[in-house]
Amino acid sequence: MVLDATKPWTHRDILTRELESVGMRLNKSPPNVYFRKRKTGGLSINSTIQLTQLDDKMIARILQEYRIHNCELLFKEDIGVDDLIDLIEGNRRYIKCLYVYNKVDMASIEEVDEIAHRPNSVPISCSMNLNMDGLLCAIWDAMALVRCYTKKVGAKPDFGDPVVMTQDRGGTTVEALCGLTHKLEDEDVVQIVKKKVKTGEDGRGRFKNVGAGAKPDRIADREKKAALKS
Repeated sequence: MVLDATKPWTHRDILTRELESVGMRLNKSPPNVYFRKRKTGGLSINSTIQLTQLDDKMIARILQEYRIHNCELLFKEDIGVDDLIDLIEGNRRYIKCLYVYNKVDMASIEEVDEIAHRPNSVPISCSMNLNMDGLLCAIWDAMALVRCYTKKVGAKPDFGDPVVMTQDRGGTTVEALCGLTHKLEDEDVVQIVKKKVKTGEDGRGRFKNVGAGAKPDRIADREKKAALKS
């Protein structure tokens, strides 16, 4: 979200409310609540913690508004009415958001320092090319991108054409890498290789398999870059 550092900071709240009105939740995670509808059995409301913002009567009243008379709820965190409605609706989008404040060259040092200490906020100046590298680093860290380099037998890794992986697109394991068949070829060394590892303090005992779910080790050289070059 690109904002003007010279304008009132209420613009950020206005834009955030507009996005929330269409079902987008910025820098929030889904409620840690188990919710399941069923045909019979009535309402089953349980919690592993003490609820300070909701009670059983309020929860039942909200469910009745949505004509839900048979369901199971298990609260694992303390949430409010809005979070419960988001859970029932089931069509909310929880996404990361980076607030980029432009035109900091026209703001005072105190205002720039306050912007820089705000969570998920980056001060920049496009006209004077200030802190553009910091913006790239922030984008890279927010997206949690991981470059994974493949190599052929007896050859060095190809650092010119990495496979970009994220936790949101299948994970960052060797198994997830092998699932990206559009980036891999038959002669690539990236494959599921099971090896035997002895268990026990003295090296004796049974063997266990280590394979698909393991992190990239010798099979695929993975490297996380701090910044991207434009």
